[in-house]
Amino acid sequence: MRKLIAAASMALVSLTGAALADGHENYPERPLMMMVSYGAGGATDFQARIVTMTAGNEDALGLPIAILNKPGAGGRVGWNWFATQAEADGYTLGAYNVPHFIAQSIEGGVSYTADSFEPIANWGADPAVFVVSADSEFNTMEDVVNYAKENPGKLTFSGAGLFVGHHIAALQLEKAAGVKLAYIPNNKGGAGAMKAVIAGEVLGGVNNLSDAFRAQQAGNIKILGVFDLERSDFLPDVPTMAEQGFDIDNSSVNFRGVMVPKGTPQPIIDKLAETVPEMFKNPRVAKQMKAGGSPMHIMTRDEVLEMWAAREETLQELLSGL
Repeated sequence: MRKLIAAASMALVSLTGAALADGHENYPERPLMMMVSYGAGGATDFQARIVTMTAGNEDALGLPIAILNKPGAGGRVGWNWFATQAEADGYTLGAYNVPHFIAQSIEGGVSYTADSFEPIANWGADPAVFVVSADSEFNTMEDVVNYAKENPGKLTFSGAGLFVGHHIAALQLEKAAGVKLAYIPNNKGGAGAMKAVIAGEVLGGVNNLSDAFRAQQAGNIKILGVFDLERSDFLPDVPTMAEQGFDIDNSSVNFRGVMVPKGTPQPIIDKLAETVPEMFKNPRVAKQMKAGGSPMHIMTRDEVLEMWAAREETLQELLSGL
C-alpha cells in the first residue's frame, strides 16, 4: 500500500510539474493577436476591434488582443495562413466567418476545412442585404429583378469575394428570381464592395447589414432587401427577400467569432472558451456594436461546434444545387 501511495504521489508530482512547465495555469502571460482575413474598415474588422476592446480587463483575459489584417481572395489568404502557418500556442487567434470558410472548403482549392480550426465563441450574426447607391433608379427588389430580366447578365453588383455569404446570397437570388446576374467579387472585402456601389462602379451590391447600416446612415446608399428569415431590428422598414416573393432562407447569414488553430493545447482552449463569451457580454461592447448597426449573437464553444456542423451540412446541399 505504501508503495502504491508513493507511486501515486510521484505521478501527481510529475503531472503538476508538466502543467507548470507548460505554463498553462498562468495563460495568458503576454498580449494576444487575432488575425482577421478581411481588410480594415470592413464589418469583420470593425466588429473584431469592438468585441476585443475589453480583453485587457481583469475580469477578461487581463491582456490586450491586437488585430492583424490578412485580406485577399474572399478570406482565403488569411485562413490559409492561419491553417498552415499560425502558431498553435494560444496567442494567435483568428476571426472566423461562416458560411464563408466552410463554403470555400467545400468548393476546394484551399488548405483548410472546418477540422483545421477549434472554435472558441461566436459574437455575431450579420445577414446579407441588397444595396444600391442613394441616387439609383431601383427602389425595390422588383425593380432590380425586372432590370435583370430585361438585361440578362448586365446587372453588375459587388460582394466581398467568392463563396462568401454575399456570393451565396447572390446565387440564391439568381435561382429564386430566375435571372442571370453579374456578380463582381471585390478583393478589398466588404468595405471595397460598398465603395464600388457608392462610386457607381456597379449597379448594386450584396453586403453585410452592419456595413450597409452605417452607409445608409451617411446617406450613401439604399437598402432594398434582407437575406434572412425575419426583418432586422436595425432595419425594421426593409422587407426580407421572402416578403418580396423570393424563396430565399438564411443560409447566407454571416456568423462571426473567434477560433484557434488545430493543435492548440486543450487547457488553453478551455480557458478561452470560458472567458471569451463573457468578454463579449460586456456592456461597453454591446453599446458599441449597437451603435454600429452590428447584430450580436453570442454562442459558446459547444454551440458553435453544433452550428458549424449544421452549416456544413446545409452548404453541401445548397452548393451542389447551385
